[in-house]
Amino acid sequence: MVKLIDEFRRGWQGTSRPSPLFSIGFAVGCLAVSTVARWCLSMIRPDVYFTPYFPAVFFATAFGGYRIGIATAILGGVFGITLNFGDPPTDFARLALLVIFLMVCGLTVWGVEHYRSVASKQREISKRLIREEAYRKLVVDELQHRLKNKVSTMHAVLHQILQDQPQIWASIDRRMRALSATDDLIAKADSRGCDIKDLLLSELGPYGHVRFSLNGERLFLPAKLAVSLALIFHELATNAGKYGAFSSARGLLQVSWSVTDGRLNIAWDETEGPSVGAIGEAGFGSKLLKSALKPFDGKTEIAYLKTGVHCTMQCRIPSN
Repeated sequence: MVKLIDEFRRGWQGTSRPSPLFSIGFAVGCLAVSTVARWCLSMIRPDVYFTPYFPAVFFATAFGGYRIGIATAILGGVFGITLNFGDPPTDFARLALLVIFLMVCGLTVWGVEHYRSVASKQREISKRLIREEAYRKLVVDELQHRLKNKVSTMHAVLHQILQDQPQIWASIDRRMRALSATDDLIAKADSRGCDIKDLLLSELGPYGHVRFSLNGERLFLPAKLAVSLALIFHELATNAGKYGAFSSARGLLQVSWSVTDGRLNIAWDETEGPSVGAIGEAGFGSKLLKSALKPFDGKTEIAYLKTGVHCTMQCRIPSN
């Protein structure tokens, strides 16, 4: 019984064709119910010959396919002609109604079968897309795993080479770790990018959440822009930890952002930090701050005020 119910469910949903015997039995049951309904109607209107068989044709076609539907329509027409429940014998009017009945049944069978065909194709497309999505996710996960392994290998090689030059190694080590953390954030967002707030929290979190405030709406950054901003935030946070707001007990940082006409505006304001001394020759970090946003028609401006570092960033948000 459970097997029959499951076969009926799968046949009705169109996921699989029921067995021919089951389809024929279902059509016979529909015809029987329609004939009983016709007999009941004949007590009110004896001239209702074919109308009760329309549902039988529809359901038989939907369940068993167009062949079962055509057979049901023909048998329904035969029953409408041959079975008399107190009404007069067959006349020309009933024959005319038979023709109309068969024509409407033909359209019904065609419509139901067309719908079944379209639904079946859609299901196949959905299954294929699900398989492709699963394969794509597997490939992306594998690539991310290999990328992590390569970054770890490069990290180990550089550490081995630069172990006698701790200052250079410290600078490279911090930047590689920042890039790795950004890659992890982007990977969590299915390699499409990440939210600017998550990016800032990842970079500023180690300094203590009470030391900074973030002001701005949730904003999703495409992957390339996220990587560039991650490097900028890392340089600014590192400098704040060494010389700026995060190097003093009372220092605070406020980061604000907004979007106007497709352009991102970011303000980095440090307060209560030590006084900014003379600025020496621009190093790698300064050059990075100036050039990182150029691919996005952007720029970075830094002002060293008595209250602390004030940095503004502007750039275009790419579509992907």
